Amino acid sequence: MPTTGRDFPTLSTSRLLLRAPAQQDVDAFHEILSMPEVVRFSNWPDAAGKAVAERAVRWMRKAYPSGKGCAWMIEDRQTGTVAGAIRYNWFIRKSKCGEIGYELRPDFWGRGLMTEAAAAVAVCGHGFFGLNRIEAWTLPGNPGSDRVLEKAGFRYEGTLRQKAWFKGSYHDFRMFGRVAGDHAGSNQRA
Repeated sequence: MPTTGRDFPTLSTSRLLLRAPAQQDVDAFHEILSMPEVVRFSNWPDAAGKAVAERAVRWMRKAYPSGKGCAWMIEDRQTGTVAGAIRYNWFIRKSKCGEIGYELRPDFWGRGLMTEAAAAVAVCGHGFFGLNRIEAWTLPGNPGSDRVLEKAGFRYEGTLRQKAWFKGSYHDFRMFGRVAGDHAGSNQRA
């Protein structure tokens, strides 16, 4: 887990720059959260107001310095456009475990960009943060996000029935995990 003396882990892939969130990212993140297709399979509120985006970016900016998580804004390296965000929502220090979550603008879907980002964040998690286990969940009916995780080396581990309450109902979580030693292409369905 991070210590206050370590520089933020900026990540770079062939097509993406994963950088620290900044206050000026609020408008771009609000635009992403305002897209129904982005929030449909998430616990983000439908039609999130700007205050939601402001709180989220504020949390993302504090996650790394506090040691509670780490968040990145995803930029298209060619255009500099903020395409989305990805983050460790939490770390459990004793278990060396963390959970990722992410959002991507629909005009960037279908190109493998989120898989690229998720794989980079997983490698960072195992290496830089020393995590043994990384978790993620999807909601039933979201095969695109399932594929992102599987291509990034996560394995489907089962469904937790009625795991969480949001948007006025209980939701099943399709749980995915990746442990140190797993890598992209090594996944097998449970």
